[in-house]
Amino acid sequence: MRDLIIDLDAIEANLNTFRKRAPGAKILAVVKANAYGHGLYEVALKLETAKVDYFGVADVDEALQLREGGIETPVLAWLHDPNDRFTEAVAANIDLGVANLEQLERIADAARITGKVAKVHLKVDTGLSRNGSTIEEWPTLVAATVDLIGQQLVEAVGIFSHLSSTSEADDRAQIAAFDAAVEQAKGLGLEVELRHLTASDGTISYPDANYEMVRIGVGLYGLSPFADHTSAEYALRPAMTAKALVTQVKRVQAGAGISYGYMARTQAETTLALVPVGYAEGLPRNASGKAEVAINCKRYKIESRIAMDQFVIDVGDDQVVAGDEVFIFGDPAAGHPSANDLADAADTINYEIVTRMGGRFRVSYLGAID
Repeated sequence: MRDLIIDLDAIEANLNTFRKRAPGAKILAVVKANAYGHGLYEVALKLETAKVDYFGVADVDEALQLREGGIETPVLAWLHDPNDRFTEAVAANIDLGVANLEQLERIADAARITGKVAKVHLKVDTGLSRNGSTIEEWPTLVAATVDLIGQQLVEAVGIFSHLSSTSEADDRAQIAAFDAAVEQAKGLGLEVELRHLTASDGTISYPDANYEMVRIGVGLYGLSPFADHTSAEYALRPAMTAKALVTQVKRVQAGAGISYGYMARTQAETTLALVPVGYAEGLPRNASGKAEVAINCKRYKIESRIAMDQFVIDVGDDQVVAGDEVFIFGDPAAGHPSANDLADAADTINYEIVTRMGGRFRVSYLGAID
């Protein structure tokens, strides 16, 4: 009735596209939030087989899920709360992002408990005002790290930050701040193997800032990181297709109200088709009356409110019957609306669209590793 189809071969192809864009740089595949809704384990296994260099997740729990699933590729987790399981993370050979002195001290304690050297990546806040050490605290954090390296408790693998993607001027200011922080760390006796700053958008826009590693998230799943550019412009293949089957069609007279609140009324005698997907599956309710879907390669606007379980489209006099496939989004090259199209209708971004999909969708994979 409702299907999410994940093309893992497309994800591998997108990985190779970014390898060409950032020659010489390692690729960190960002698989946080269930791999942006695409399936954490399935995506990770596919990319491990494709010899990706690193995985990136937000938190330790996600990293431990990868290890529990048998994933051996290096994993970096960078967003921590005061109760995170650092001891388990160090024992599982998970790299940990460090944003402040308190986190560093707790990671060192985990190293003492496990008897293993903890691998860390120091994060400096270069202007995003989110996770990371402030510029003022940076020298203290670096000096403490150097001391712990001397005690053989930690290994500093990387230094990283994150761009705001506000404007080229703002991004360039952040790149300069990052370079300065790296140089300051060198002056304090800390040199690292991996500098990483750019994500999908930065990897495309600032190749001079790709350094030793780039972090690829939304682009890995075939989506453009730019609202005004398509996936095809960057040779990316969207990996997720959301579709369902028409469950009922009915002929109605002019003036018939359509679903809750009569958001629309029919202008003439017409055929309405019912589609069993709603906000329980992640379809944004605020796309009601704006988003379009495709049946038999023709676009139709969602006329009704998007309810918990369903929405209604007006197909006029077209020959649409129960059982016809309805494509909510997918690859525009196949004639489907894109995740960008749905995002525009919902006043959001394609990142959110794919990540929120779930509910009662049946998920299947193309190109899965057995």
